[in-house]
Formats: sequence, C-alpha cells, structure tokens
Amino acid sequence: MKILVTGAAGFIGMTTTLRLLERGDEVVGLDNMNDYYDVTLKERRLARLTSHPNFRFYKGDVADRPGMEQLFATEKFERVIHLAAQAGVRYSLQNPQAYVDSNVVGFMNILEGCRHNQVGHLVYASSSSVYGGNTRMPFSEHDSVDHPVSMYAATKKANELMAHTYSHLFGLPTTGLRFFTVYGPWGRPDMALFLFTKAILEGRAIDVFNEGNMQRDFTYVDDIVEGVLRVLDRPATSSPSYDPKEADPATSNVPYRVFNIGNNNPVPLLDFIACIEEALGRKAEKNLLPLQDGDVPATYANTDALRYWVGFVPATPIKDGIAKFVAWYRDYYKV
Repeated sequence: MKILVTGAAGFIGMTTTLRLLERGDEVVGLDNMNDYYDVTLKERRLARLTSHPNFRFYKGDVADRPGMEQLFATEKFERVIHLAAQAGVRYSLQNPQAYVDSNVVGFMNILEGCRHNQVGHLVYASSSSVYGGNTRMPFSEHDSVDHPVSMYAATKKANELMAHTYSHLFGLPTTGLRFFTVYGPWGRPDMALFLFTKAILEGRAIDVFNEGNMQRDFTYVDDIVEGVLRVLDRPATSSPSYDPKEADPATSNVPYRVFNIGNNNPVPLLDFIACIEEALGRKAEKNLLPLQDGDVPATYANTDALRYWVGFVPATPIKDGIAKFVAWYRDYYKV
C-alpha cells in the first residue's frame, strides 16, 4: 500500500515507518522538523528512513493548507497514519496557540485531504489525556470524555469529534488510538524517562511531581506500533449494535472507531524510577513537587476493545522496556 505517515521524524512516526517499510509498503513521510525539542535527534531518526528505496520525505507542516492539498492531490495515498501533533501537556499552558495550529487546523487539513482523494482509512493519534478529570479506572472508551484538563487534551478530543463528523458526512473510515504514555528507544527528550535518565547520569536531582503519588500506564513503543499497523489493516466500520438512543462514545453507526492502546498495567511513578535506577546502576536524588496544572494523578487503559478488534494488546514489562531505552541512550550519547 501507499501510505502517508505524518510526524515521520518523530519517535512513534519513525518506528511506525520502519515497520511499514519492512513489510513492503511504500511510505511518504511528512514532518516540519520544528525545534520543540532537539532537531538533531529528529534528523538522525530520519536518516534511518531515507536510505530505503520505498521511502520519500516531504518537509512540510500539516497546518499549511495549500501544501497539504498539493501533497494529497499529487501522491494519491491509499491509507494515512496521522501522528504529527504539538505534544506535551505542560507546554500547552505556555503556548496554547501552537496546539490549535497543529492539532486542530492541521487535523482539518488531513481530513480534507482524505475526503477529496479517496483515502481508504485514516488512523490518527489521540491520547489518554482525553480522559481528563475522569477518575474511574481503568479508563474505558465507553466512558464520557467531556472534562479535559489541558489544551492538549481538548485538541485531541476535538480530533475525535472532527473525525466522526467526516465519517458521518463522507463515509471516511477513521480510527483514533488513545496512546498511553509511550516510551522506548529514540524517545522524546521532554518525556519523563528521557529527563530522568539524563539527570541521573549527570548527577542532578529529578523533579518528581505530586510527590511521587502518580501512576502511568507506560506503553512500549513497539507495542504501540504493532497496534497501529493492525488497526490500519482493519478499516473502521459502523457498529451493528450501536443505538443512537443510548449513544456509546466508542462506536457509531458510521465507519468510526476509537481505541485505548496502553499496557493495561498502571505503574507507580516511584517504581518506574526504581527501574531506571536499576538499569543505570545509580540512585536518583528526588525533588518532590506538587501536581502540575494540566496533569492527572493516574492513567490506566482498559484494552478489551482493541483486543477484540485486532487480536492484540501491549504487554511489554516496564523493566524490559526501560532496559532497552537505557541501552539505546548510553549508545546514542556515548555515556
């Protein structure tokens, strides 16, 4: 298949693209290569892709409407995996406009490109952040997600609503995947695993929010990618059991689906740090701080719907995944 992967120089984008190329797909990658974090890391991820004969790269921004219109009209993609986004919960407090540009305007351009060019299936990254103020665990796709606590979460919820609208109006199959705290080699420098590893190796204290009383459903990147590919290969369909009188947020009477993709195993933050300490062979000095605005104390994914739909759920143990990240980090930075 000919597939567009947006955010191809990103952490999940690169890993997804490699898997697609390995199985024989033709991939066009798009990324704006912005400086939200270290551009050199993005360039080195991209270098792992550009030597492949079935990969081509466009430097561009999903928020650029004329550029996106031209890209879709020229390339005629069969499927689209939309991973490009302005990420980061805390950064959305500092620069909310960037989230509207990338995550709302950009997503609109993706939907329009799919609509006008007969794309067979759009798979896009949503986020566990959409659960916002919900406290019933584990988070289920059948629960309401109407109480976001960050601008990032609000834009991801908006993506799901916009996707449903295009599934309804134009019959576009859309599947949203709510990613739960993705980690692994080549990860983002603004994520906890990267920040903690770097600080511990440099002998600096780590900032531990909510005084360590947090849980996250950490999900290894290879598991995320396996889920993305399996979902890609099963386009969304309408649910025959959908009842508009008792509307289920997870399904619809149009070709729209949304799934949690997490490890179904919440890990206390202090246990997560202990795994990093073990992998590094060093102890961390901790700055215990209050919960940050826009953050939530716990995430936990119910993955029954994903298992039913594609016969797969993530299951990499946190200790194994952290060991792989630390090995990559030491090799990449020669420390």
